[in-house]
Amino acid sequence: MTGGRAEVVPERQIAHPDVRGGGITNPVRARLTRYSAPAWGVGELWTFRDVVLAHDFRFLADGETGGGADALGAQSPADALSAHPPKGVSRPPTSTVDANSSRRGDDFVSSLHRQDRSPARVTPNELAARLADYLAGVDVPLADVELDLSWATPFQRAVADALRDVPRGEVVTYGELAALAGYPGAARAAGSFCAGNRFALIVPCHRVVGAAGIGGYGATGVGVKRRLLALEGVVL
Repeated sequence: MTGGRAEVVPERQIAHPDVRGGGITNPVRARLTRYSAPAWGVGELWTFRDVVLAHDFRFLADGETGGGADALGAQSPADALSAHPPKGVSRPPTSTVDANSSRRGDDFVSSLHRQDRSPARVTPNELAARLADYLAGVDVPLADVELDLSWATPFQRAVADALRDVPRGEVVTYGELAALAGYPGAARAAGSFCAGNRFALIVPCHRVVGAAGIGGYGATGVGVKRRLLALEGVVL
């Protein structure tokens, strides 16, 4: 992280009780890493064994100031999870992810209990520092960040992979994204994927625009989308 632009909070174990039953067995604890980015807001990373389960970012509202170290405040990880669930899920991680492969609706169920771990995996603190630097205008690598896509359909996985290949400083339309993913004509479905993106900035849905304009950016707002694109040298 350069220039002290943000403070990375050490990883913490989420204090929610273990979830039992409902097909979830052999639970393991997820970790929450929170970081701040001045003039932008606060990011929250949920990880297990350095694999990203979700990344959410609470952008500052128009006219709001802050996003420095004080923006992290004294809020506990559990309170943060309850108040700001990551996009694309019906509820935040409950501190447990399934160590075996399973799916439970749209809830957080992972299949990360495996032995083929890569020694080059990016740690949560390293990733938080990269994301803070990204929001400070630094061109940082994110393609090597391992994401948990065990919940994804083949279409969703293909869209995520295609979108991660869209380079900084370029944009694609929803139709172009669908075609790049191997599903021409599925522009609406590609838009739905972006609306439920669990990996803000890492899967760069802000680089997807409408056929006749910048397009939407969900509840976050088009203003933030313009700022993110401008950060990358794209003016729309």
